Amino acid sequence: MDKLSQAQRELREMDALAAQDSPVHRLHPVCKLLVTVCYIATVVSFSKYDFTGLVVMVLYPVLMFQAAGIPVGTCFYKLRFVLPLVCAVGLANPLLDRTPMLRLGLVTITGGMISMVTLMLKGVFSLMASFLLIAATPMDSLCAALRKLHVPQVLTTLLLLTYRYIGVMLEEVTVMTEAYRLRAPGQKGIHISAWGSFLGQLLLRSMDRAQELYDSMLLRGFRGEFFYAHVPPFGGSGAVFCGVWAAAFLAARLVPIASVLGSFFMG
Repeated sequence: MDKLSQAQRELREMDALAAQDSPVHRLHPVCKLLVTVCYIATVVSFSKYDFTGLVVMVLYPVLMFQAAGIPVGTCFYKLRFVLPLVCAVGLANPLLDRTPMLRLGLVTITGGMISMVTLMLKGVFSLMASFLLIAATPMDSLCAALRKLHVPQVLTTLLLLTYRYIGVMLEEVTVMTEAYRLRAPGQKGIHISAWGSFLGQLLLRSMDRAQELYDSMLLRGFRGEFFYAHVPPFGGSGAVFCGVWAAAFLAARLVPIASVLGSFFMG
């Protein structure tokens, strides 16, 4: 399977994940969005040296992945190209911060090492929470939730159209790549001399396809506002979900849970 076909397959798999039925999928999209934002804000608020406090925050994505029936490995596989970039952000910290913080035998743990791992965990946890939101909420429902929170209409429309047009772009690239292969049998990839014309043709075909899609939207009654998925009123279960997790995040931020548990088991 080539990369284009794999990208199309993974895009369909994301839609299939969001269409599943689980307690997490049935939650109100607004409450899932609010809890995700609250979780990411809590994660990034930890000190760069507060490794033990940050580790506790892994419980939210792990528990939610289990409740949603989505393997955690699926998240890391889908984010395999982004995770190395996130983890590479703090690689220079051990060189910049050599302050000794802890000694384990002959090994000295510096502040740069701790801040590097903490920064990596912040990025990984934030990506896991964001992926969980996308994998457990259809894009229509997510855009409807954003509109409920009074996000400007133009932003939600751009988000929805961009997400939907990715598949169309992949189809156009697949067609053009297959046509190129038929005209250049045995050649691996697209020759560098054809990159300019290939991208130009892709731009022109994309503009034509976009115009056709827009005309179809107008014929179906589009007047600048999408009729998103129906979002029911924010019920009691959604309020309880938001309240419980908000309290848990606040407790994890203010109380050194890892230290308390460690002293309890050691004492």
